[in-house]
Amino acid sequence: MDNCTGHSHFLLSAFLLTCLFGLSLGTELSFVTCGSVVKLLNVKHNVRLHSHDVRYGSGSGQQSVTGVTTVEDSNSYWSVRGTSGTQCHRGTPIKCGQTIRLTHVNTGRNLHSHYFSSPLSSNQEVSAFGEEGEGDHLDEWTVQCGGAVWQREEAVRFQHASTDALLSITGEQYGRPIHGQREVHAMMDPSQHSLWRAMEGVYMKPSESPLGNKDYSHPLHTEF
Repeated sequence: MDNCTGHSHFLLSAFLLTCLFGLSLGTELSFVTCGSVVKLLNVKHNVRLHSHDVRYGSGSGQQSVTGVTTVEDSNSYWSVRGTSGTQCHRGTPIKCGQTIRLTHVNTGRNLHSHYFSSPLSSNQEVSAFGEEGEGDHLDEWTVQCGGAVWQREEAVRFQHASTDALLSITGEQYGRPIHGQREVHAMMDPSQHSLWRAMEGVYMKPSESPLGNKDYSHPLHTEF
């Protein structure tokens, strides 16, 4: 794996897991939980949500967020976290309608949106923002799904909590220096372009301690 230095301290455990195992780990866990480290696939375009320490040359000038076809790239890992004002205990299932943050593991910046225009399609820009996992209220996304909790096999949407726009890809491709990567942006209308599925990753398992209290400290990784 690349970029196994200079990571954020608060994400040390998640980062070490991804560096240690290289390729993503499968798991028998069927839903997404707080503290999990996952890759997110755009179902329509078959690309994974990605970021890297390359800034937009227009708009906000913040760290760019793209979609990539490569499965193994470590820059496509995101940590599922609670908001700055709401605890999200590690291992608890993410509920449909819950507001979360998605933090890019290798840079410690949060998935973010605002009213800047995206560089290719002029939709709403999506960027990565903050330092060591801490940014602002524009880092918050609400999970839209059909049942009680976010199921791994389910295609879900992420609605930006402050602007109501949906995390989307419509297929525009960048040239240099990120040739072939797709533009990620946000759009108001739901469509096939805004459907995402949780894929490879390390999923934190809820477990019971001998005292009967919840113990959220142990990740489940049962198969490669």
